Amino acid sequence: MSLVKSMTGYGRAVETVNGREFTVELRSVNNRYLDCTVKLPRSLSFGEDAVKQAVKNVISRGKVDVFVNLTNTGGDAVSVTVNEPLAQAYIDALWRLYELGDGQRVRMDYKATDLARFPDVLTVEKQEEDEQQATQEILSVVSQALSKFSAMRTLEGAALEQDLRSRAKTVLALVEKVEARSPVTLCEYRSRLTQKMQEVLQNTNIDEGRILQEAAIYADKIAVDEETVRLRSHLSQLDAMLTAGGAIGRKLDFLLQEFNREANTIGSKGNDLEQARTVVEIKAELEKIREQTQNIE
Repeated sequence: MSLVKSMTGYGRAVETVNGREFTVELRSVNNRYLDCTVKLPRSLSFGEDAVKQAVKNVISRGKVDVFVNLTNTGGDAVSVTVNEPLAQAYIDALWRLYELGDGQRVRMDYKATDLARFPDVLTVEKQEEDEQQATQEILSVVSQALSKFSAMRTLEGAALEQDLRSRAKTVLALVEKVEARSPVTLCEYRSRLTQKMQEVLQNTNIDEGRILQEAAIYADKIAVDEETVRLRSHLSQLDAMLTAGGAIGRKLDFLLQEFNREANTIGSKGNDLEQARTVVEIKAELEKIREQTQNIE
């Protein structure tokens, strides 16, 4: 199983807890650092920090958007209270009206529902939210969404790892080509130098020592042994990082800078068309690797 994860992903979970349906969606795109945005219903805004921490525990890089929606399937929990002093005052007032109307055919006939219609007799209040319990309910659904989100990122990460390993093999083959070409370049230079000196000096004996001296200076100038050794070392580091997995995206960014530095040095040292073409191929592959590493966490 690949340990490399893509920065892009999507996860969704829906669960009903205590008569309330929670829907959590996570989606992410590439970003240099972790940038998490959480959107909660206003009534659950107290859970934002907890959700961000849950995301931070799983994700280390990327722009992550978390959407939490709530549907009350069982209705809101409410309490209805009677303002007893006020209700008694209304009753006393009604009784007084009855007494004032005695003998004038005023009836004393009313129901409790009639009394409930008077202002402020009944008070309807929504029960206070248990923030700790609600936060745990949200996090349980967030955890499910994160699990699906991670599964998708792992699947994409496996494809990225396979592509990077394939391109690393191509770079290694090109490095071997550079190493094989260097002695040939020196031999060709020595041959050209000897021929040119023969043309200039014609019948005069050629100073073999001078040719060897010039060839040695040129060999030192075009030597790329150090650069190819470092490129091989960088390829080994790349392989080790991919094998270890985890949040390696930024490390790969730095490693690619070193790759390019060595490739540029080889290109500047070479005075050979074929070698130059090989360097161009190496840099093209490195650019493709760089593009892919931008997608890795």
